[in-house]
Amino acid sequence: MELVLQPDTYIPNVDNEGNYVDTPPSSIHLSKGIYCPCTNKKDKMFTSTTKFGAHLKTKMHQRWLQTLNYNKSNYYRENIELRELVDNQRRILAQTEQELQNRSNTISYLTQQLMNHNQDKKDTVGNLLDMDV
Repeated sequence: MELVLQPDTYIPNVDNEGNYVDTPPSSIHLSKGIYCPCTNKKDKMFTSTTKFGAHLKTKMHQRWLQTLNYNKSNYYRENIELRELVDNQRRILAQTEQELQNRSNTISYLTQQLMNHNQDKKDTVGNLLDMDV
């Protein structure tokens, strides 16, 4: 089995004023490649600092970064909503897991009862030809 490394996704840094700014990653981070979310193409991967640096200067990337900065409050609200969603899903999963465990225990118990009942029947029924009528 071969180990496959997944490329990273580029995330811009935040400056002191809370604005998103580009900081090119080091070549160490590019060893397995990096995707930029501005392209919406998972097949567009950058593997060199020069190519990724040139990408950071494109109009498309600059517009994406500007959109991030204009929508900071929306992203914060969305982040809060997503955290609530994840918490709710965790609760639902825990509850479902508990129900599944209860049902599994019930099935095991009923199976054991059925096996005991069938064993009792076998023990009580003898040779029917030996019975006097």
